Amino acid sequence: MSIARLKITLDHVKPVVTRRVEVPLGIKLSDLHLVIQVAMPWWSYHFYEFRAAGRRWGISDPDWSFGDDPLDARKATLRETLEETGAKSLDYLYDFGDGWAHKVKIERIGEPEPGVTYPRLLDAKGRCPPEDVGGPWGYQEYLAAMADSQHERHAEMVRWRGPDFDPKVVDVAGIEKELAKLGRRWSRRSSRVPRKAT
Repeated sequence: MSIARLKITLDHVKPVVTRRVEVPLGIKLSDLHLVIQVAMPWWSYHFYEFRAAGRRWGISDPDWSFGDDPLDARKATLRETLEETGAKSLDYLYDFGDGWAHKVKIERIGEPEPGVTYPRLLDAKGRCPPEDVGGPWGYQEYLAAMADSQHERHAEMVRWRGPDFDPKVVDVAGIEKELAKLGRRWSRRSSRVPRKAT
């Protein structure tokens, strides 16, 4: 099993939000979506797509289909995607309304460390914006409102998400805990032996 080290950067956001994670190279793109959701953290209740070399992977929305559906992210692995496209990075779009765009750069591929459960977090900078804040532009307005008690939307934003939001503070322990849960769940899933038909 090979391991891919990924640098995930949330585009068009200041302060900068980045995560470095390691995942099995054979991870399905649908599972990589879950890793990114946990690492940011987002809440995973919006649609998403991975994009590379003019191709798209995601989950089709039967209520929003115009015949140009993405390829099924549950059937494509990171290894296959990189090999088939020749890409060194992927674009990851989450929440088509807010338009959160991420760059997923493959920094290196290597061997797993003995005794390590993957996925794992290596580094985290910048707090992820609140879900449904309105994309990068809404986030800048949110930060301005939170920083100024006289701002016309300050009270509204405090009611919406609470009084404490520091864009520089990341809950690293919380992310590590949730990634470890994913790793344990996937390890149980892959170790199941299929039952023989009787």
